[in-house]
Amino acid sequence: MRDIKYIIAYLVPVSTLSGLAWQGAWSWLTVVLVFGILPVVELFTPASTENVPQIAEESRSKRMFFDCLLYANAPLLFSIVAWYLWTLSGQILSTAEVLGLTLSVGVVVGVCGINVAHELGHRANKTEQLLAQIMLLPSLYQHFFVEHNRGHHKHVATDEDPASARLGENVFGFWLRSVSKGWQSAWALERERLAKYDLPEASWSNAMLRYSLFQTLWLAGIFFLFGWKGLLGAGAIAMVGFLLLETVNYIEHYGLRRQILPNGRPEPVSPRHSWNSDHELGRIFLYELTRHSDHHYKSTRKYQILRHLDESPQLPFGYPTSILLALMPPIWFRLMDKRVSQHATN
Repeated sequence: MRDIKYIIAYLVPVSTLSGLAWQGAWSWLTVVLVFGILPVVELFTPASTENVPQIAEESRSKRMFFDCLLYANAPLLFSIVAWYLWTLSGQILSTAEVLGLTLSVGVVVGVCGINVAHELGHRANKTEQLLAQIMLLPSLYQHFFVEHNRGHHKHVATDEDPASARLGENVFGFWLRSVSKGWQSAWALERERLAKYDLPEASWSNAMLRYSLFQTLWLAGIFFLFGWKGLLGAGAIAMVGFLLLETVNYIEHYGLRRQILPNGRPEPVSPRHSWNSDHELGRIFLYELTRHSDHHYKSTRKYQILRHLDESPQLPFGYPTSILLALMPPIWFRLMDKRVSQHATN
């Protein structure tokens, strides 16, 4: 019965559907839920370091219930995006309603789209990998499938990784660097893969060319169906979604670096190279993404068996609060820089 708690994650899409239906002040419901209610509740609820018993991990990882929770996000994601585009292009909305709905749907694109795609993209099953790439479409961030799996996980906590924030780097500068360098890295990784198999860069085998085509067709279809308002809305929710992802990237590895060994290579990735959060609600809403140290330690572990590891550094707050604090650099630096220093000397 304790596993039923993950159904709480559906409050994000349900709140956005409510906002689309009722509009007015309800347009902001998802934003208030994620960045208002959740941070407050997490302040008064304890973090949990409890792990699934090792003997139960294998059976738990095979339970379809946990997979179905992920799969159901796909129809919700595309239904919400379609309803938003139809509402934006066909109804008269106030500026506040447009902004509220755009931010709310953008959160869905980031949480139900990119975050779930991240989990599925690490699976060995080709169908799940395909679903992951499809769910990245509304965020216009399909290159994440290439860069995250083959770039970020290899170079995490080094200066070679665009998605690992440096000590003293503010989140806004990080956005520019991570977005641009991540896209460039994905192209470089594809060129490297194609060269390995002696395949031409200008071919259907190039995932980056396919993604460019799919995303262009996605936007063209939206323009055809919903006009300029729909096109601008699609761009806006994509930006909110991928900037939410990049802010999560920012807090997950801020200031952490792997030591360079005598052979010039960085030390192996360990739980020490990702910030972890055991705050229960954030874990549920993000399908255990907040137990990020274990995810990087062994990326094939499914979300339902990710572990608390004692050696991993801990964020002082859950992800929703940490995201808000990251958007206020002076407060973030004051809160986190000393923790980075303390962790490095331990």
